[in-house]
Amino acid sequence: MPFGTVTLNDGNEFPTIAFGTGSTMKFRDVTDYVSQAIENGFSHIDTAQYYQTETYVGLAIKESGLPRSSLYITTKYSATGTPQQAIQQSLNKIGLSYLDMYMVHTPRALPDLESGWQDFEKMKKDGLTRSIGVSNFTLEDLQKLLKTAITKPAVNQIQFHPYNYASHKTLLEYCSKQNIIVEAYGSLNSITQNPGGPVDAVVNAAARRIGATPNQVIFSWVRSKGVAIVTTSRTKERLQEYLAVEDLPPLTSAEIAAIDEAGAKGPPFRLLVAGLVMQHKFEKVPLLWLVVAVMFGLITFFTFWR
Repeated sequence: MPFGTVTLNDGNEFPTIAFGTGSTMKFRDVTDYVSQAIENGFSHIDTAQYYQTETYVGLAIKESGLPRSSLYITTKYSATGTPQQAIQQSLNKIGLSYLDMYMVHTPRALPDLESGWQDFEKMKKDGLTRSIGVSNFTLEDLQKLLKTAITKPAVNQIQFHPYNYASHKTLLEYCSKQNIIVEAYGSLNSITQNPGGPVDAVVNAAARRIGATPNQVIFSWVRSKGVAIVTTSRTKERLQEYLAVEDLPPLTSAEIAAIDEAGAKGPPFRLLVAGLVMQHKFEKVPLLWLVVAVMFGLITFFTFWR
């Protein structure tokens, strides 16, 4: 069974899983990968001005031969040119007359948030995009935006995984109250980039119970929070694995809570640094080792949380 859709605050339907062309896909020809995603059941394709993949997304759409109405296309304004110039360039590159979703890629893309968002509202009114949204907006960013916005963003796309759930919980609650859908990218980083962390054990236990992979459990957990998914892969098998999440038994409330609690402990580097701090305090571990651990932690932090 394919993933379904959710109704946005503007009345449009939004597919709850997307194939993304950022991450390791950006700055390269992704035509074959997008084609493969479409062939295997992805109808929602996510790109961005910054990724430099819009042209290749357009080629894959053309090669698919599918009617425009069967595909959902998201791209993002990444601050090159004005929003009005950028959306026209994106439409030309993808080969479309309209977008399904046009996002502000980061708050920094709109230095004047009020007037910049008015540009987005006008593009929606003019039919250049059916929906408008934001990406990487914090709670404070959204609160500032909604003070003057006439049209609320329909979606906020953020990095979301068990290790940052606790820090994002207030943001999720606010989005829910404002009827703004949260869409997650980087969810699998919690187990692929930080193996050996506290989340692994509880995810593996849930995977054994429902006959799933750890990746599928992470996506099931994301869905349990009412959050949509952006993911990517170069292999057909991975894409099929991700889409099969829809057919899995749901996680239990206890399993969801266990993942929440494990995530709140933080990824492995945080536990390592915390342990060495305690050892230095009580067992006089050499200060050099503590400094090295902290430096390693900072490097990992900025890599993982980019």
